[in-house]
Amino acid sequence: MRTKLKTKKGLKPDYKYQSEKVAKLINYIMYSGKKSTAETAVYKTFEIIKEKAKVKNPIEIFELALTNTAPNMEVRSKRVGGANYQVPVEVRPERKAALSMKWIIEAARGKKGAGIAEKLATEILAASKNEGEAVKKRENVHKMAEANKAFAHFAW
Repeated sequence: MRTKLKTKKGLKPDYKYQSEKVAKLINYIMYSGKKSTAETAVYKTFEIIKEKAKVKNPIEIFELALTNTAPNMEVRSKRVGGANYQVPVEVRPERKAALSMKWIIEAARGKKGAGIAEKLATEILAASKNEGEAVKKRENVHKMAEANKAFAHFAW
């Protein structure tokens, strides 16, 4: 008899914007279980975005940045007959969101100077305009997938 499929436990939306994506961003920013510190940084980031972009709802800019940095294709390593091939595969929607958030945070943490809120705000604004390191990362992933299109028949 087959075992039951695992069900994913839903994530509670954050208390300020009632968005699950913002809650996920807070969890990705969090270090050593310090959620309140991460929340403060993310909410400060959205205040900075609100000031710089002169918009009422910074969540729209954040979601635009996520769609601009989300990859459609990526390469996965597959071993065939003693050789490893980089096989291009489509990215699942949950992984798209996860990768784009991770790339934005990684790009923000890689910058020098100001605090995390300021760096994250500039990276989100850049990504919403199709610029910045996170967008470059997506382009590199797409180039890799395009270059290895010849191995697509190995996809599983």
